[in-house]
Amino acid sequence: MPKNLSQDPKNDRVENSAGRDFDPAHWQARLDVLRATHHVPGASLAVLTGGTLHELASGVLHRGTGVEATTDSVFQLGSIAKLYTATLVMQLAESGLLDLDAPVVNVLPEFAVADAEATKSITTRQLLSHTSGLTCDFTHDTGRGDDCLARYVEAAQGVALDCRPGTAVSYSSVGYNVLGRVIEVLTGQTWDAALRDRLLVPLGLAETMTLPEEVLRFRAAMGHLGEPGQDPQPAPAWDLMPRSAGPYGGVCATAADVARLARMHLDGGTAPDGTRVLAAETVAAMQHREIDVPDKWTVSADGWGLGWTLYDWFGVPGYGHDGASIGQYAYLRVVPEADMAIVLLTNGGSARLLYAELFRELLDELAGVTMPAPFGPAAQPPVVDLAPLVGTYQREGVVITVTEHEGTPHLVYEFVGGMKDFSPPLEIDLVPVSETVFAGAGAGPSFSEDWMPVVFTTLPDGTGCCYIGMRAAPKVA
Repeated sequence: MPKNLSQDPKNDRVENSAGRDFDPAHWQARLDVLRATHHVPGASLAVLTGGTLHELASGVLHRGTGVEATTDSVFQLGSIAKLYTATLVMQLAESGLLDLDAPVVNVLPEFAVADAEATKSITTRQLLSHTSGLTCDFTHDTGRGDDCLARYVEAAQGVALDCRPGTAVSYSSVGYNVLGRVIEVLTGQTWDAALRDRLLVPLGLAETMTLPEEVLRFRAAMGHLGEPGQDPQPAPAWDLMPRSAGPYGGVCATAADVARLARMHLDGGTAPDGTRVLAAETVAAMQHREIDVPDKWTVSADGWGLGWTLYDWFGVPGYGHDGASIGQYAYLRVVPEADMAIVLLTNGGSARLLYAELFRELLDELAGVTMPAPFGPAAQPPVVDLAPLVGTYQREGVVITVTEHEGTPHLVYEFVGGMKDFSPPLEIDLVPVSETVFAGAGAGPSFSEDWMPVVFTTLPDGTGCCYIGMRAAPKVA
């Protein structure tokens, strides 16, 4: 049954370790106002602070039915699923079944990419930290069977690399599907079963699941789509992703259950009942900075660890992850110095703006953390020479064309191949932020607040590269 906040002892006013109070009534009011302001149909918020987990909800799960959003409502987590997969992989490494720095082909002889030399060198550590060079958007439906991941890895054998392994960061969902298959081979279970038995059950995460038939037991959020600044409408389908997308994007949960996963990491790898899920050293290794990122705005990240995105809030370290599915957006931030975690799950509208405004207030008041200012150009943008950046950039599933017309930089972001039905091409004017960083307007709620970051850089081999959404697209023409 939905939880009545006034009767929930977890929401009594308490003082956290930083000496600041959590006031459920105040934050419920802020959630309600900001959710409505940014046209988000429904949202669920979990705040772990001072050792207490607070749960709030606002709005509706489905604008067509009017079903109320409650704290026990289940949302799609999108790419936050990668944290669950990464945690399982680190369990296997800790037990000695997996060497993070050995080639993946040692475990999966069938693993291959378009580059034969790269195939032999890509390691598990690189897959975890998005430095394998593997591309992101290879969506391939291999059916509902328990062999879906095995078939996915086979189908991905010819996928091109975004860059050479170990040379740069490029966000890769494909890499996390490969990790899912590694888990299956080493455990003898499906990824779904391994996740349940090795993580969900030990942590008591009874409101976390991976399959749609499991979601049906709960109040489930429907994604919504629409134009910015307007109330969105229910998406045409609850989920467009196949079962094979599980390890990189197929986990559903309540906000509180996501916070409980974060609590295990905050507590050095132990469950509330004292069960050890990870060694403290393994937890620390996941938070170790493996690589800096050139795009510091799309997911507000300064670097990447083993599964975690890493933040530096003006000297205060943190970690977390973002996620998106069809009309659903999820945000997780952890501040270890304040022993605090915040989870926001939403089902459409300008969710990024809701996250930005709400988290700025929560982190400032409860943890003394100042988030960076919203990404965007200055009132008087610098004058830059775009000529070296003009051209065509391509990665699996996406073609980016950069042009200049009468001094105005312009970008076309087009989905191709298996991604072609996800969205029509995006036409985006670019405003310079610096010589290599540009702000694009009108790209949708999954990017950085009002502006989409477009970052140009050069790979170690001298190839030009365009970063959008933390994905590296090399220059091809």
